[in-house]
Amino acid sequence: MRSKITLKELAGILNVSVSTVSKSLNDSPEISSKTIQRVKELAQLHNYRPNPTAVNLKSNRSGNIAVIVPNISNTFFAKVLGGVETAAREKGYQVITYISNESLKLEQQIVELISNGIVDGLLISVSQETQENQDYEHLHKLIEYEIPVVLFDRVIAGLEMDMVGVNDKGSIYEAVKFLHAKGIGKIAVVSGLGEIGLGKQRIDGYLAACKDLEIPVESEYIITTRDVEVVRKKLGKLLTVDKVKALIGFDYMSTLLCSRVAQENNFKIPAEVNIIGYANEDFAAYLWPSISYVDQHPFEMGETAATMLVQRIKEPSVKKSVRTVIKTELRHLDSTK
Repeated sequence: MRSKITLKELAGILNVSVSTVSKSLNDSPEISSKTIQRVKELAQLHNYRPNPTAVNLKSNRSGNIAVIVPNISNTFFAKVLGGVETAAREKGYQVITYISNESLKLEQQIVELISNGIVDGLLISVSQETQENQDYEHLHKLIEYEIPVVLFDRVIAGLEMDMVGVNDKGSIYEAVKFLHAKGIGKIAVVSGLGEIGLGKQRIDGYLAACKDLEIPVESEYIITTRDVEVVRKKLGKLLTVDKVKALIGFDYMSTLLCSRVAQENNFKIPAEVNIIGYANEDFAAYLWPSISYVDQHPFEMGETAATMLVQRIKEPSVKKSVRTVIKTELRHLDSTK
């Protein structure tokens, strides 16, 4: 394997200074067009590539951005990462990905690790524990170190940080409104997200729609637990005893459970019960029956968040935080037809 040629070696071949070679490669007006052409032709011939470490040291930047996701069990975050990678590469950045596993302590350790200058900025969807404890001190410290932070998906009200998310409250409001327009009066929701953050926003959307549309709401119509057996039992009662006619799952697992329990109890979808949920677009159409879902455009979310972060890195003097809301869409498949 041929070793890479250096600036010094290029300069020696051309019998010019290293400075002349460097300036030629950067199209400096101080160098004649003839010399620039000679330098670039030789550099191309020898497949010269600038040393990224040296370039980054000179600009006082690492050329890296970090992404922290709370888990990888949800394909939603894989889509977001795809968008981040695409946008970052286009702008000359490498992406380092970390997983917090919904742990505040691990999230704090990761932030401590990257605060030593190995990255120029951070994209983060905070962990469940972080939200439960409302502890964001580690993120504030990064900003104090002049390392910009952009939150995505799990945006936090009241934090003065850049954020990219969707209108979770509005998305569920529209889903309830759609079901009500079909003449459905008993609508229940299932959430494995808890009653904070996204879970709370989606519950608020459900309650707001029911109030505005004068839909009766019973406390048992709102199931908030990660315990699968508890969800199964409560869903079974809602369908067989309370005669609920529509279910909305607030996350992927809850959505699958809605469909599974309805079919286990011999309810026909959508003839006897309608279902709307949060499901990956790659899978939703292949479920049986296919499940209507709220499309959050995760790839676009990743691209938008990465673009926002790079802009912050390049323009650190801009202090006012920015919030971008990506419009969701309700994709109708078999379960609401």
